[in-house]
Amino acid sequence: MSSPDPQVRATDDADIRPEYGDSAHGVRQPRNPAARGPVIAVTGAASGVGAALVARLAASDEVKQVVAIDERRGDCAEAHWHVLDVRDPAIAEKLRGADVVVHLALDLDLERDPAARTAYNVRGTQTVLTAAAAAGVHRVVLCTSAMVYGALPDNDIPLSEDSELRATAEATGVGDLLEIERLGRRAPRAHPGLNVTVVRPAVLVGGTDTALTRYFESPRLLVVAGSRPTWQFCHVEDLVSALEYAALEKVEGELAVGCEGWLEQEEVEELSGIRRMELPSAVALGAAARLHRIGLTPSPAGDLAYTMHPWVVSVSGLHAAGWRPRWTNEEVLAELLQEVAGRHTVAGRRLGRKDAATAAGAAGATVALLGAAAAVRRARRRRGI
Repeated sequence: MSSPDPQVRATDDADIRPEYGDSAHGVRQPRNPAARGPVIAVTGAASGVGAALVARLAASDEVKQVVAIDERRGDCAEAHWHVLDVRDPAIAEKLRGADVVVHLALDLDLERDPAARTAYNVRGTQTVLTAAAAAGVHRVVLCTSAMVYGALPDNDIPLSEDSELRATAEATGVGDLLEIERLGRRAPRAHPGLNVTVVRPAVLVGGTDTALTRYFESPRLLVVAGSRPTWQFCHVEDLVSALEYAALEKVEGELAVGCEGWLEQEEVEELSGIRRMELPSAVALGAAARLHRIGLTPSPAGDLAYTMHPWVVSVSGLHAAGWRPRWTNEEVLAELLQEVAGRHTVAGRRLGRKDAATAAGAAGATVALLGAAAAVRRARRRRGI
């Protein structure tokens, strides 16, 4: 949702928008005296989903004040800004007076070192949950992904929101998300009075870069023989509106969010106009594992499962509260295809223009990568590695 800035600045007075303003007579008046709603803090507030949520909450008559926390100041002038790393225990003081915290400071960058990414995500969530409890916050909203349910051939279609989380840590970032879920479930036991709500979006689209959005940057759509892919998308705008529902305490618990229904692989191919390239399971999974192991692609083999097996989710919790998605799967897919136009990705690896020009179609590019992997293995065998 938001990646950490390596240069973290300390908060100063210029970074904070006061809750009160001076009148012409020098008497301090509430900035929005009509607002009687909650004070909502948002981490990861300067970019991505966090920035969109801050802007939405700041414009809402149901919100008294928005406290925005990130490692740099964002664009929303109406928010009360604090600039710091969410792993800093000083965040507890910044959360004092907040009713709800929406934690969106997550690093899910495909290209980042996995160990550093995990350290940031887990430590950040631990700190925010502990700090929220210490500051008297009564609700924390976490955002993970429907990927935590796992992509498995025997999954129900759709999965109910209370389905067992059967994912493993083999896909990009999913191990972090599972640990965040565990922290969220333990927090109310460790801190009585703290409520934790979890929102799990389907394949997120709208200025995002994930292994699943990169799937649509390939010249051919890889399909594993014998698999049954199903596709359910979630537009960022719908995720933001769902997070607003959670922040305003209109829903609680563990909630999935996404478009109504799903698309079969054949529908995706027809709508996108991209033809498939079908490979046997052993070849596809083996190649993906080797390419990732030798550093040619950022995506581990576990990512491939989410393009093989169903993980469509029901959004009944939000529906019961009156929420409805504005986007359909077909509309989100069309937007995704516009976003990725001109990009060239094979096996999760982005190719430059020169690379793409020399890769004559999906088969040629795939052969080139597999050939590179084989060459590396041969070289290692010769060196006795």
